[in-house]
Amino acid sequence: MNVAPERTHARYRGLMPSRSGGGGSKWATIAGVVLFGLSLAVLWTLIREASVADVKTALRAVSPEQFLFALLCTVVSYLLLTGYDALALRQLRADIPYRTTALASFTSYAVSFTLGFPLVTGGTVRYWIYAPRGLSAAKVASLTLIAGVTFLLGMGLVIGTGLIVRPEELGRINALPATVNRLIGAALLVGILLYLVWVAMKRRAVRIQRWLIQLPTLPVSLGQLALGTLDVFAAAGVLYVLLPDGHGIPFTSFAAVYAFACILGIVSHSPGGLGVFEATMLLAFTQVPRESMIGALLLFRLCYYLLPFVVALALLGAYEIAGRVARYREGSEAPEDEEAGRTP
Repeated sequence: MNVAPERTHARYRGLMPSRSGGGGSKWATIAGVVLFGLSLAVLWTLIREASVADVKTALRAVSPEQFLFALLCTVVSYLLLTGYDALALRQLRADIPYRTTALASFTSYAVSFTLGFPLVTGGTVRYWIYAPRGLSAAKVASLTLIAGVTFLLGMGLVIGTGLIVRPEELGRINALPATVNRLIGAALLVGILLYLVWVAMKRRAVRIQRWLIQLPTLPVSLGQLALGTLDVFAAAGVLYVLLPDGHGIPFTSFAAVYAFACILGIVSHSPGGLGVFEATMLLAFTQVPRESMIGALLLFRLCYYLLPFVVALALLGAYEIAGRVARYREGSEAPEDEEAGRTP
């Protein structure tokens, strides 16, 4: 990491969006707002015909076993997410205990998934936890970006495979013929393969604004690919198990649409992809009764977003209180040690 150690706090503020950003960033923001607005319009069109009573009936139809399986998939997904940070720390050669890694990873993802803007929200939570362990702001920024690469590799592999194997489901979203979707899927998989070959040839680095980021080596990249793919499957499983029986949707195609919906949610900049994600899933799976899909989506938000967010806030509060208590004890013990040293 070729970032000078001085003025790390000032450099860390560079993670925040700049008001004087370039035109490309401005247009990207406008495109995200437009996508969010269109998605809300589509979502309203899809749900306005749904009866509130029917949605309540669909919610009651979800069995306790389904809900428990959804919670289990949520736990598995967040456990896999801790591996994102662990791989990034290995790349950065930082020796951090796993309990600290797990705390930083879980809380940062739970907060950023709910609030959006993961580079800012997730990066801030990570810095709060990793800084006392000696990790500089530059390394925290690198860790956040490397973890993002893990996420994109997993998403890319699942979407690419889904476009090739089951192009019809995604065709309901992008309105493209199956042949075109298969070509896009093949291009995604070839792109991932070329990336792996590229990082295998020698150590690579990319510059993002003021940051020079060392890209992961081939072994770490392969680990990222496997970990990201498993995480997508676990997260998609949360919603999949909440669907009503007899929907007949293959899990592979469902996971591909789920990943595509997540990407659209990220592009829209809406917190947690709210509205965009729901509209995409409703458009893609018209064979599922609309009320049942809405009910499943509501429970999915509860399991994967709201509950982890509440737990994360509680953990961060406990972490801060424990830190303050430890600092208070250290401060109160220091004068006693000085008095003991003066005693003849």
